[in-house]
Amino acid sequence: MALTGAGMSVPEQVLSNAAIAARLGVDEEWITRRTGTNTRHVAAAGQRLDQFAAQAAQAALAQAGLAAADVDAVLLGTTSAEEMSPHAAPLVAADIGAVGAAAIDVSAACTGFLSCLVMGASMIEAGRARVVLAIGADMLTRYLDGDDPGSAMLFGDGAGAVVLTAADGVSGVGPAILSSDGSRRELIRLERDELLIRMDGPTVYRHAVQLMSDVAVQASSEAGLAITDIDLFVFHQANSRIIEAVGQRLALDPDRVVDVVGSFANTSAGSLPIALAAAQRDGRLHDGDHVLLAAFGAGLVWGGVVITWGGAPGGGS
Repeated sequence: MALTGAGMSVPEQVLSNAAIAARLGVDEEWITRRTGTNTRHVAAAGQRLDQFAAQAAQAALAQAGLAAADVDAVLLGTTSAEEMSPHAAPLVAADIGAVGAAAIDVSAACTGFLSCLVMGASMIEAGRARVVLAIGADMLTRYLDGDDPGSAMLFGDGAGAVVLTAADGVSGVGPAILSSDGSRRELIRLERDELLIRMDGPTVYRHAVQLMSDVAVQASSEAGLAITDIDLFVFHQANSRIIEAVGQRLALDPDRVVDVVGSFANTSAGSLPIALAAAQRDGRLHDGDHVLLAAFGAGLVWGGVVITWGGAPGGGS
């Protein structure tokens, strides 16, 4: 199994810290120091999550040299599709022309894409699919309280995707760790009656740093690798302080850690695939690289896996 393409799509509209700072009555540098974000992409009225997910999927397929007709399954991690039903994945499959493909939404907060990646890899390993699109997409800016200094500046909108294909002699996705602790459900909430994100920021920060650090070590070990064997680290892009703290805890070279929070903010389930696509765009992701992915989100849910990037599309199972 190989990972053969990455793509992303974000709204054209960009919101700077200045606009948010003015509403909150704070200095915009305070936002930058606290989050690492300078700007974020925000969907305009009428723009849909499945639209951006489809564009990211098309970009990933084009890079992989595959057609939508080759796709056996579309797995979409999201918590912010426009309708409760139909789900977003079948709309994406239809929009890209993946006629007849399985289409499944996965609701796992900021670990949604990671869950899709692991599910897609399992389908290929079991011989139940040959080409799978793993997509992460969210538009959580629509669920922000603009007057809440704890969350108003944290999120952006966007989508990212990768292509998994069956391939002889290639094992692109290592053993995965996916975990949860529902006893911590109160730390990050988006309740139906209010439809606004609420969180205990300081406690979330501590849990995110501890759990992503731990799962990074565990995922590396499960893959038979030391942390020093990893070429690139892509952690959930929640904010730069968390990414930096995890890097310091693991004694990582900052040049091996991807941080695109400054331009995208926290895109939730879109975070990991957007970071992967940006790393490839910037020449930081190469065929054969060992890449550690780790994420953390509401639930609490968290996970990690080591992937080996690249490999020829198609081939055997």
